[in-house]
Amino acid sequence: MPFRKPRLVLVAAVLALAGCDSVGSPFPSLSGPSSSTYAGNQPPELGSTYFEPSGVTPGAPTGTFVGQKIVGFRQELGALQTAIRNQNEQLQNIRNKTIQDSQAYHENVAGMNARLQVGTTPGNPVLMNRWEQAQAQLNTINDDIILMNQLSAQITTNSAMANYLLDSVRAAFSLSGAVDEDHRQLRVLEDETQQTVVLIERLLKELSQDVARQQQYVSNEKQNLSALALAIKNGQLYGTSFANRPILGNPNAQGFAASGLQGPGGFAAGGQPLVMVRFDRGSVDYETALYEAVNNALSRYPNASFQVVAVGPALNAVGQATPNTAQARLYAERVVRSLQGMGVDPNRIGLSATTSPSAQYPEVHVLLR
Repeated sequence: MPFRKPRLVLVAAVLALAGCDSVGSPFPSLSGPSSSTYAGNQPPELGSTYFEPSGVTPGAPTGTFVGQKIVGFRQELGALQTAIRNQNEQLQNIRNKTIQDSQAYHENVAGMNARLQVGTTPGNPVLMNRWEQAQAQLNTINDDIILMNQLSAQITTNSAMANYLLDSVRAAFSLSGAVDEDHRQLRVLEDETQQTVVLIERLLKELSQDVARQQQYVSNEKQNLSALALAIKNGQLYGTSFANRPILGNPNAQGFAASGLQGPGGFAAGGQPLVMVRFDRGSVDYETALYEAVNNALSRYPNASFQVVAVGPALNAVGQATPNTAQARLYAERVVRSLQGMGVDPNRIGLSATTSPSAQYPEVHVLLR
């Protein structure tokens, strides 16, 4: 759609990302993303194993000292297996609760994104209230992780007790005064204790995997909620947070230099910006196009970093900066906050300022580096 007075320009001379700086050239849609739709991370799959101890085989008393020790071992193993059964039930309950909490959260987020997809007013109070609800729902999922960690600590204690009991049973074979029946019962008890140790280890491993996946999921969703808040503020759907994209090693280790696209100071060749925003009025809607341009750039160059440059008019006749020059710096800081809100790592954003005789209004240029 052509504009009578272009305020935002997307340059594609370097990466063929989108648009050019002439009036009437194609621009990304400012009513919604042309290619980015929300595809939020689905809740990670939780473990499904039901951990049930095999039980303790009874044995007849032999009347020996070793036989008395066996009775005590058997009681300890029975108590330990009872604790494991209870903890297994707690685990299944926490898993069910986590699944329900995650489903409620995703239904809420999906509803907000569906509303943004068809278009809505900036700062829609209904969506803002639902966003706050989603944040509370995500906190509830985080509370579920805390419950998992607490349960893991209890099971770890039982693991230490089970290993100690196994060592004690094995040591009993060397005690004097035992009869053949004592050793037969000890062998059975050793096998059942060993099975319990293995069961606890499997339980701890699966629970640890659940915790790790849930923690990563919550971390990703916090970033996505931040990007969603930005979308609600502007009434336009963007996509998931850039923070959830993988970084392939050092951001400056590959990419533009290898392709001959890096110019002096790490800027794109020819100094052409990825995005140029001209602030010739109080409110300029630039965030949708900014998201699209950065999204396309990161799709091609996952290691890309960005330089945000405040461009003000040239100095006045006495060599002093004009008010527009200082205003350009404030606008540049606003663009930096927008990038951070979209999930771009602050360490991958640089900020600088310059002047240009061709700039009539404050401008902000976003360049690849």
